[in-house]
Amino acid sequence: MISVGALTSGRDVPSTRFRIRQFIEPLADNGVVVREYLPFIDKYSTPPGALFGPLWVAAKLISRLPGLLGARRSDAVWIERELLAGRFTLEGFVPRNSVLDVDDAIWLAGDPGYSERIARRCAGVIAGNSYIAEHYRTIAPDVWIVPTCVDTDRWRPRPRVEGRPWTVGWIGSASNLPYLDAVEAPLAQFLTLHEDAQLLVVADRRPAFPKLPDRCWQYQEWSAEREVDLVSQFDLGLMPLPNTEWARGKCGAKMLLYMASGIPSLVTPLGSNVDILERGQVGLGALGPDAWANALERFYRDRSFAAQCGREGRRVAVEFLSVKANVGRLAGIFAQVAKG
Repeated sequence: MISVGALTSGRDVPSTRFRIRQFIEPLADNGVVVREYLPFIDKYSTPPGALFGPLWVAAKLISRLPGLLGARRSDAVWIERELLAGRFTLEGFVPRNSVLDVDDAIWLAGDPGYSERIARRCAGVIAGNSYIAEHYRTIAPDVWIVPTCVDTDRWRPRPRVEGRPWTVGWIGSASNLPYLDAVEAPLAQFLTLHEDAQLLVVADRRPAFPKLPDRCWQYQEWSAEREVDLVSQFDLGLMPLPNTEWARGKCGAKMLLYMASGIPSLVTPLGSNVDILERGQVGLGALGPDAWANALERFYRDRSFAAQCGREGRRVAVEFLSVKANVGRLAGIFAQVAKG
């Protein structure tokens, strides 16, 4: 058996949940025993007041020490992004048998060159898509691509409840709500025309939509326990993105949840979304307000097309982007790193 110490970011952090934690049990079945070391203070948490800023940073670093000490006893160390957001800090003490797991263009935020310093110290980088992999190709000793995956046993299609509104849905962190704001105008146009349709937003903070009448949308607070039930209420899943370098590093997590649930996707064709769209007719890509408005109308009016996209999305998720389809790849990486 190979032992791996995983240094993760926080209990409910999406990259922790989807890049590492959901693989722990399947990896054990493949001869890799992962022990997760959560920091006592969530990496992305904010201090209780402005005066506590420096003390909060120090406390976050101290909360990492037990994990660093514990992980060093493993055959390999799995670092989920950096230990302190946007900085090179205690990574100088991790052993060389470490891998850096990256699912965003993290080099674009934080101290210049910090992620490259971490990558050079590691045995390699596990990249969530080809854009990320290309950045680290000449920096890290080795680079492997493992897409962000979905547990297709947990996320499954469910029968539609008849009589409820036709629901356009979005799920995500509050920090990503500005992406949804960018398509508010076509959403307002669509929802004003169709009184039997609604927008359902699942997030950790209530959004504000000045262009949308209150009757057109609902908000549900995200929780790990409710997320599957809430997404199952969608008839169409949204993943808008801005046309930026940061967006090109996105690994399509929202899209995967929709696909695994048998729900068609309407997305901005950037980053991993492009690669996923090329695997099958799982939904539509749209650039610009007019394209978004037209795509919303098509899914609403052509329910057979929407259902077909949902079925194809489920197939693609299971065959290519599921935990089961990719766990062997991860196990092979850790076997390689453990050998040195």
